[in-house]
Amino acid sequence: MSPRRNRPKEAGSSGRSADEDRSGRYGGWESTESWQGEEWSVRHVAGASAEGKTYRCPGCDQMIPSGVPHVVAWPEHSGVDDRRHWHKACWNAKDRRTSRVQRSRNAPRF
Repeated sequence: MSPRRNRPKEAGSSGRSADEDRSGRYGGWESTESWQGEEWSVRHVAGASAEGKTYRCPGCDQMIPSGVPHVVAWPEHSGVDDRRHWHKACWNAKDRRTSRVQRSRNAPRF
């Protein structure tokens, strides 16, 4: 018996179209979720694909460091300027969070 050969699959050999394979170049998958009465596109970004930039999570107002897996979400009717990067836990808890007053960086916490 000869050894098994691991050959790369040819393009299109999986039987799925480009639209059906939602993984894309960011190392995650994309889905659509309903939140606050509108449809949101949600892309899960793998840690290896999240190199080079840091983002501020709108859920907890903390930084998402480079290389950390996270979620990118935006309303379906809007463009790329409305994309927001969330921690996965913050995105999953978005309905349990209350709205809070935003303050400047030097404002007291009381």
